[in-house]
Amino acid sequence: MTAPISRTSSAASYAGIDQLVTGEAVALELPPASLGLRIVSGLIDVAIQFGILVLGTILATILAPDEALFGVLSILVLTFTLVIGPAVLETLTMGRTIGKLALGIRTVRDDAGPISFHHAFVRHLIGVVEIWVFSGVPALVCALVNPKGKRIGDLVAGTYVVRDRYNLRLPWPVEMPPHLARWAAGADIGPLPDSLAVALRQLLGRTRTLSPEARHSLVTNILAGVQQHVSPPPPPGTHPEDFLAAVAAERRRRDEHRLWREADLRWRLTRR
Repeated sequence: MTAPISRTSSAASYAGIDQLVTGEAVALELPPASLGLRIVSGLIDVAIQFGILVLGTILATILAPDEALFGVLSILVLTFTLVIGPAVLETLTMGRTIGKLALGIRTVRDDAGPISFHHAFVRHLIGVVEIWVFSGVPALVCALVNPKGKRIGDLVAGTYVVRDRYNLRLPWPVEMPPHLARWAAGADIGPLPDSLAVALRQLLGRTRTLSPEARHSLVTNILAGVQQHVSPPPPPGTHPEDFLAAVAAERRRRDEHRLWREADLRWRLTRR
């Protein structure tokens, strides 16, 4: 096997910034929505909100017997239309407004998880100032300079907008090299850091597309990290790529077995 090298070239460099990591160490990319999509979806939402404001104002004029009640109803209509209503809608639809739904985008947390009412409320509350009061200029400038296209409301709330309609292709599971199956079954394979696990899975999924030099470099770097979490070492003469494939396949097999045992235990505990 290739001798271990220094870990100064971290395996994290092979994982993108906007990624989720599943239990199978597969990186799921959530690309930020383009500025054009966000502008169009925002215009749709603004048009709908403007229509609701006009309708609400007309109803308030009809229902209010005096100016004091008209002022109260106007504030309620404004608050519900610009803040409360959109925040509730985004919370119930997992980050989608009508405009976002039409354009295939949605709002998520910075860790790519679903937003809560708190996140949505903060976004729309600040949106009243940056979009309605200042005609969207601060939002546009902020989105242009931010790598994820965030507006000020996103920066404060800890959110960003992603493309929802995204064709994701997961790689096929790594196969266990037959001559290493017995060794892998008895080996002590410790948990791998998320960045290293992602790098390993991505490497094994695209080795055929790499040039020999890049392939050797990546295998050497990742091998150095994986070796520190596996004991005993594989049989002498094992090819580095076979070793990495065996580790990945065995980790997957053990995870599947653990999940099966947990599901079986839950079934036995909950059956009547």
